[in-house]
Amino acid sequence: MALSPDVSSSGNTPENPGSGSPSDAPSSTAAPTGERRGRVRARRAAVMAVPATIVAAGLAVLTAQGALGVQFAISGMPFTVTAEQLNGTGFEQFGGLDNMADGSPNAGDTGGQVLVVTSAIKSATLSRLCQSVDLGGTNLRITAGNGANKVTASDLTTDSTEMSGDAAFNNIEIGNDASTLTEANAKGPKGVFSQQADKVHIDNLRQTNYATTAGVFKLPGLKLGFSDKAC
Repeated sequence: MALSPDVSSSGNTPENPGSGSPSDAPSSTAAPTGERRGRVRARRAAVMAVPATIVAAGLAVLTAQGALGVQFAISGMPFTVTAEQLNGTGFEQFGGLDNMADGSPNAGDTGGQVLVVTSAIKSATLSRLCQSVDLGGTNLRITAGNGANKVTASDLTTDSTEMSGDAAFNNIEIGNDASTLTEANAKGPKGVFSQQADKVHIDNLRQTNYATTAGVFKLPGLKLGFSDKAC
């Protein structure tokens, strides 16, 4: 990257502002050597700051594209999701970064960012779904799919810090570049480790999530209320 063109490139340095004799230009318009040195140093400092600015802008673009997790500012409050069984078609998983709103009281010493694992499923069914969030002394609890009709979702994504269960995958690929995933409607940034599979089956699913999104989310038998019992 070149410096600003207001300093001549013809053999000039901060210590030698002009290559010609003093008679080449009126002495009243020549900037003092100290002033030029200060201006060049300031421009050098600005150039050094550019890489950090580019990285920050890149993270913002990736987040906006959904490549680093959800497309909204998370609250920073984790919530628990459990299901007796999950069946999915078109499964992808890769690392991501979720961001809280500026000045969030939940940021703590994290800088308002949470490192997550994004799981994307093109089409999913879940039985006996439960979701709860600790509000301090009580839990906001949601249940659905406890009867004959199961919970269904399309383009389902979850951003998790923990996930457990008994899992089985069909035609799994491990070690893909996250930007090349094809099984679901999500992609991660280039160079990020990922995996994908045609189908996924998980018994006794349990997740600690910071975000969930879906194109369509159907919750038969939905019940929402406060409870002293978490999922």
